[in-house]
Amino acid sequence: MAGMQERQKLSDKIQIFLVEDHPIFRKGLAEILNSQKHFEVCGEAEDALEALTAIKEKRPDFVILDVSLKNSSGIELIKDIKLRYSDIPILTLSMHDEAIYAERALRAGARGYLMKQEAPETVVKAVTHILGGNIYVSDKIATRMFNKLIEGQSNIENSPVDILTDRELEVFQLIGRGLGTRQIAQKLHVSVKTIENHRAHIKEKLNLSSAIELVQHATLWIQEEGV
Repeated sequence: MAGMQERQKLSDKIQIFLVEDHPIFRKGLAEILNSQKHFEVCGEAEDALEALTAIKEKRPDFVILDVSLKNSSGIELIKDIKLRYSDIPILTLSMHDEAIYAERALRAGARGYLMKQEAPETVVKAVTHILGGNIYVSDKIATRMFNKLIEGQSNIENSPVDILTDRELEVFQLIGRGLGTRQIAQKLHVSVKTIENHRAHIKEKLNLSSAIELVQHATLWIQEEGV
C-alpha cells in the first residue's frame, strides 16, 4: 500500500490512528498498541470531523474506530475514510452487538470488527491479521456470513432492523434515545424534511402504522439491544 510504504521510509513502526470518544478506553488502547514492537499510535480523535482533519495531516497506516462517536456515526466515517484514502485499512472496535453492526461495517469498507470486551491481545492479533491482507471477524460472524453466501439470505435469522439502511438505522437509534425530528436533523446536519422521509421509510419497512408506534418500537429496541 502506497501510504504504508511512504510511512515506512520515516519509521519502522506501523502508524495507527484511533477514533474513540471515551478518553479512558482510548488511553488504554493506545498503551496496548504502543507496547508492541512494531506499532505506534500517531494520533487520536473523538469525532468524525476531527478524525478526517487529522488523518489528512498524519496519513496513518491503519485506523481503529468505534461505531458510535461523539456527534457522528462510525459507519459513515468508515465510508468517508475509504473514499478519501482507500489504501488505509480500518478495524472497527465497538461495544455494540456484532450481529447488528459487523456486516454493515465491512460493507462500508472496514477490514475487521471486534467487540470491546475482547482481551487486549485480540486487538493486536486483529490489527496484525488485517495488515496481512485479511479480514478479521469473530467465528460467529464468519459462520453467519458464510451461511448467507451458501444458503441465501432467507435462511438466516436476522434482526428486524437489518432491512434498514445505515442512515435509517442511525435515525432509528436516535428516535429510540428520545430525540425528536428537529433534534435528529441538527445532529446529523441534514434538513427536517430528510429526517421525515427517513422516518416514513422506517415505518414502512418495519410495518409500523404511526409515529407513536415508531417511537415505542425504537425505544424498546434500544433497551433490548443496549445500543
